[in-house]
Amino acid sequence: MLISAAELVVVLIGALVGLIMGLTGAGGGILAVPALVYTQGFSMQQAMPVALLAVSSAALIGAIEGLMRKLVRYRAAILMAVAGSLPTLLGVQVAHRMSQQWLMLVFALILGVVAVRLIVQLRSPECDDAQRAAMARINASTGRFEWSFKTGAVIAGIGAVSGFMTGLLGVGGGFVIVPMLRHYTNASMHVAVATSLLVVSIVGTMGVGSALLSGTHLPALLSAMFVATTVGGMLLARRIALQLPAKKVQMIFVALLLCVAVSLVYRAVA
Repeated sequence: MLISAAELVVVLIGALVGLIMGLTGAGGGILAVPALVYTQGFSMQQAMPVALLAVSSAALIGAIEGLMRKLVRYRAAILMAVAGSLPTLLGVQVAHRMSQQWLMLVFALILGVVAVRLIVQLRSPECDDAQRAAMARINASTGRFEWSFKTGAVIAGIGAVSGFMTGLLGVGGGFVIVPMLRHYTNASMHVAVATSLLVVSIVGTMGVGSALLSGTHLPALLSAMFVATTVGGMLLARRIALQLPAKKVQMIFVALLLCVAVSLVYRAVA
């Protein structure tokens, strides 16, 4: 059976979202939300739960692969997910009280700030993850976080911020988690990506549930197609990701953030 042009667009967007997520551990929601707004005529509020459903499903697949490769710091991921649960609910409520234009501008501003921080990090001479100063450290010999009250507070703080952004903007939170893990811990880019995917799968599911409880309707066929193609893109990307240097993965992430931020500002003010 032939599919319509609108359905073909959904398939292509889903595959691209999955590829970006698999490579960067983020970017799924920040690409999916504006893409659905542009191509399907959705409002930001309508696009958010559809994007979150696809992103959280694909992130779960990527997280399982990361666990098998022992890249996921699962204790940190669980703490971030728990710390982000209540802020996710708060973010959903705030989103429903904001106008479409302001949501887009806030989204673009946050993406720009994150991109600038990552560019500064890329240009820093302290590029060795093992030597980089960090508030929470992974032990080089065990590959696990050295847990203390300070480490727990840093990880929980990252989770709370990502949870609020998940509810507010309809994204999985990975675009916050990855750069914050890179900035405040000595986690490598590959570890940050894999850990982020586990958090995104948990927190994203909470975000979908919150949106449904708020009365949001999910279009069944479009959502199913979007989930299937996003998962497919994720599976392909995870085969590619570990072959790329960490800095190249980070550069792809930065380029994505800047492109989406510029497009959102243009749409908000046009």
